[in-house]
Amino acid sequence: MTDWRPTSGPEAAKRRAGMLCRLRAYFDHESVLEVDTPALTPSAVTDIHIESLTVSSTLTAGPLYLHTSPEFCMKRLLASGYPDIYSICRVFRDAEVGRCHQPEFTMVEWYRLGFSLDEIIADTIAAIAAALDDSTLKGRLVSTEYRNAFVSACGVDPVEASISDLVEAASADAGLRRTLGEERDDWLDLLMTTRVAPSFAADELTVVKHYPASQAALARLCPDNSRVADRFEVFMGAVELANGYVELTDAKTQARRIEDDQAARTRREISLRPHDQNLIAALESGLPACAGVAMGLERLQMMHDKTDDIHDVIPFPFEVYHERG
Repeated sequence: MTDWRPTSGPEAAKRRAGMLCRLRAYFDHESVLEVDTPALTPSAVTDIHIESLTVSSTLTAGPLYLHTSPEFCMKRLLASGYPDIYSICRVFRDAEVGRCHQPEFTMVEWYRLGFSLDEIIADTIAAIAAALDDSTLKGRLVSTEYRNAFVSACGVDPVEASISDLVEAASADAGLRRTLGEERDDWLDLLMTTRVAPSFAADELTVVKHYPASQAALARLCPDNSRVADRFEVFMGAVELANGYVELTDAKTQARRIEDDQAARTRREISLRPHDQNLIAALESGLPACAGVAMGLERLQMMHDKTDDIHDVIPFPFEVYHERG
């Protein structure tokens, strides 16, 4: 007999509702406007680490894509004159499932005009504290440079280390060496996941800032040091809660990064996707100086509910739901 019952109960749903209420109250107090953007788009992200889900439609000649983030549309709103904005929406990412991942999840994303890196970090910590209803978080906060975090946890400098140094720090076997090859950022990501993040204190928020320029994504490079980007991530223990940038506003640089992504996809034999020309047009028209953050609501609730399994905070996990039919 098919087990139709959800995997989490009404108490988890009530806690989620409380978090959403507190987040909206925080943004309302900060005069940040809630906006809505389409989930179905004719283009997809080019980031090699994010895969879009494809949808077919009788209304279009080619495929459509479920958005992996509302970011591009939100930037178009900002370029057209919107004030500080936020969105709480369902997003979709292929090939992501596990104790901390789901292919469909809730993203809280927001943008603040004129914010510096330190200001958007402070804003993010305040939003997390509001959502968790925990005024003690600011007293349990550690901030570190990406470079310092690597030196402390792995004994290697992520900026200066050779591929061989990174391979040795990862204690990689021959199979892993063949898989990652000479992709430097893949080795850095591996070390961040397996060595650096697990070294963070379980009961503290850790802010890691100034990621390498090669991992800038949609962030600007740091004005004081072009080898690093004005990008940060917030962790609770080893779990990433939020990812933010002082946003890149230069259209030519963004277009070049998209071309680099597509070249990397070709090199890695990953499917090419049509990119969003409207984003480039919005940047060309003048995206105001701003900083933005993306935060996973379910992971935040995992912290709130003190569980290490995302299945405990959602009623219909993807793999369970599809096994049951």
